[in-house]
Amino acid sequence: MFQLSLAAVLAATTSPTVVATTQSATVAEPAPRSSDHDAEQNRDIVVTGIRRNREDVLGGISVVSGEELQRDLRSTIGETLIRQPGVSATSFGPNSSRPILRGLGGERVRVLTDGIGSLDVSTSSVDHAVAINPLTADRIEVLRGPAALLFGSSAIGGVVNVIDSRIPRSMPESPLHIDALGTLGSAADERSANARIDVPVGQHLVLHADGSLFKSDDVRTGGYILSPALRAEARASSDAEIRELADLKGDLPNSAGKSSEIAGGVAYIDGRFNIGASIARFDNLYGAPVRYSLDPTAEAEEVRLDQKQTRYDVRAEIPVGGFIDQVKVRGGAVRYRHDELEETGEIGTTFRSRGEEGRIEAVQRTVNGWGGGFGVQYLDRRVNVVGEEKYLPANQQKQFGLFTLQNYETGPYRVEIGARVERSDLTAEADLDLGNPALERKFTSLAGSIGGSVAVAPATRAGLNLSYSQRAPSTDELFANGPHAGTQAFEIGNPDFGKEKSLSVEATLRRSAGPLTFGLNLYHTRFTDFIYLRPTGEVEDDLPVYLYSQANARFTGFEVEGHARLGAFAGVELAADAQADYVRATVKGFGPAPQIPPLRLLGGVDAKAGAIDGRVEVEHSFAQNRNALIETDTAAFTLVNASVNWRPLQERPQLTLGLQANNIFDVEARRHTSLLKDYAPIAGRDLRLTARLAF
Repeated sequence: MFQLSLAAVLAATTSPTVVATTQSATVAEPAPRSSDHDAEQNRDIVVTGIRRNREDVLGGISVVSGEELQRDLRSTIGETLIRQPGVSATSFGPNSSRPILRGLGGERVRVLTDGIGSLDVSTSSVDHAVAINPLTADRIEVLRGPAALLFGSSAIGGVVNVIDSRIPRSMPESPLHIDALGTLGSAADERSANARIDVPVGQHLVLHADGSLFKSDDVRTGGYILSPALRAEARASSDAEIRELADLKGDLPNSAGKSSEIAGGVAYIDGRFNIGASIARFDNLYGAPVRYSLDPTAEAEEVRLDQKQTRYDVRAEIPVGGFIDQVKVRGGAVRYRHDELEETGEIGTTFRSRGEEGRIEAVQRTVNGWGGGFGVQYLDRRVNVVGEEKYLPANQQKQFGLFTLQNYETGPYRVEIGARVERSDLTAEADLDLGNPALERKFTSLAGSIGGSVAVAPATRAGLNLSYSQRAPSTDELFANGPHAGTQAFEIGNPDFGKEKSLSVEATLRRSAGPLTFGLNLYHTRFTDFIYLRPTGEVEDDLPVYLYSQANARFTGFEVEGHARLGAFAGVELAADAQADYVRATVKGFGPAPQIPPLRLLGGVDAKAGAIDGRVEVEHSFAQNRNALIETDTAAFTLVNASVNWRPLQERPQLTLGLQANNIFDVEARRHTSLLKDYAPIAGRDLRLTARLAF
């Protein structure tokens, strides 16, 4: 896996990565957006820092684009990616869902926009939404596991890269290029729209603008709001209002939301040389589902979060020649704030974040089978929390990293070696309210990997990768000391923590051409000084006290997926696909790691006849009863989904009308990865109508 991601790192921040997904082989996609045109001309090509055939790709990677993205698109990145192998989500209500990769989330997964971090505070709490709008995405890349470490030590679990076209990479083919997408959803009375415009000015200049609107009411669930265990406890209460909670079902209280975004960009393009910039404003107001207390003296809060972010981005790609083929520069700056609003509308707590991140990458010219690249990355982020539920002092995180990838190919063999060194400086200001003095910690983190693959049959490669990584503790893990509403815990960090270390081995097998294609990833990771939250049994500010602790841990799992073209029957082209993923995680001296997803199976059948194509799929999530302390069992569930797309105008195939039915049988389902699973099931039956037009 490290082989793929090291290559991907060198250009994922500036060059779009396109991987032909298994489903796209049989389902026609709308005409590509202008920025995707060149890469889309050959769906077997992966465009990374090193251009390669898909059969050469090792490791866990998913790329969601085209009709697959249109079908799976939701208002959060976590729910948009929930069907991808090895991906689950925090599912903290319909408006705050962050990806979890191979059982790892939070500070161990980097969520990027076009290669630069979100620079918000979404890793601090599950109720903090990622301030990246998936409605604007051209595609989303997922790199799973330690393969993504060249994006930073905090990418030990993986990387999610949302790629848009706000800084255009190619000249539009028409004087005015417009791409619009609208969606209506029944489960939450959802309404969303997104549109983008690209206008060429002269031969080399492109102007870009895009905007999106989203609004939803409380989401309707497929059954009871509280889990069976909590309903039984509520029925046994002597308080009449508590007993009524046992019968609460249908709409999930305080789960409505609305958001808007507007952005503009400009780029100068001259062949392989391009340079540009963009600015975007994102506003998001949403409710955190109620976490009901069965104590009659405790009040259930209906908190809303009001997010506001302004983001500035720049990018340049410069052809050089000689030993260095190309230099890529990417930078971003973010000004972020969110207010946590009480039911009265008063601001309870405010989070502010200001951050900048930049990367410079040099891609080497491949000579006699030898190629690769190297680069530098810098990050500076400042966070300040003010209000009733402040649990962190004002803090700053600075990182400086150097990385390289070198690869060699001869005959059927390929070898890649990569390394990264990173310097982190984390500081916290003295805070009288929290009782901490001024604190500073400095870390030097190392990461390295060696991976190889061999062609074992036509279009089939087997590979093995070994990687070692170190992660500096986050500011939360070091400096937290207060009540945390999002996790319903009083969290205490440890400023004396050492680095978290991991040693991973991953085996891969992939066939990428022919009527049957498949991919298999087997991985095992051993952590030293793994950081986790441990309950102490104490109570502070009416909240259970959790202490950040370190211990050794093991994560073992697999991802497998396959796709088969079944042929044509009565003029209908048929294809089938299936996937499964599983992870088992144990923390020494503690037991099972918390919020680990259970075994999951997903399979579907695609059909295409002329201008109409459709899909029926079934997802089964097994019960999870291997739980951490104070976790409850999560029941198994099965979801049945179906979709159909129609392109009514042969002369304009870019016009696509889609109808989806998700959770057709209105199942009450809860995801074990959600801290709110006992209070907030996922959406029930949801009928969705989408329309997309590009010209």
